[in-house]
Amino acid sequence: QVQLVESGGGLVQAGGSLRLSCVASERISSYTMGWFRQAPGKEREFVAAISWGGSSTYYADSVKGRFTISRDNAKNTVYLRMNSLKPEDTAVYSCAEGPRLRVTTEVDEYDYWGQGTQVTVSS
Repeated sequence: QVQLVESGGGLVQAGGSLRLSCVASERISSYTMGWFRQAPGKEREFVAAISWGGSSTYYADSVKGRFTISRDNAKNTVYLRMNSLKPEDTAVYSCAEGPRLRVTTEVDEYDYWGQGTQVTVSS
């Protein structure tokens, strides 16, 4: 069972940037990887996903043009670069391993999850 560990969260002012990292304990080169977030009192929501080889990326409308997902399969690591952050981006961000050789943005189709990292954007 793969273990995922996120890092890179923190407190940032509106308009600032952060880069989140997610390191996997096993090879992830055949799996879609995704980032999700959950704000207090809200359901977990999709943020971004990347295909197993990295050639295809998908974003929620709310982050399109501001966030970039990438991966380095040699390092078993997935990244989320977040620019132009807004207070409404405040949430716990988690990475997750999705299906093998198939892309999805559906939260229920991701099997393994990290503990998450807190991102707080002040106005």
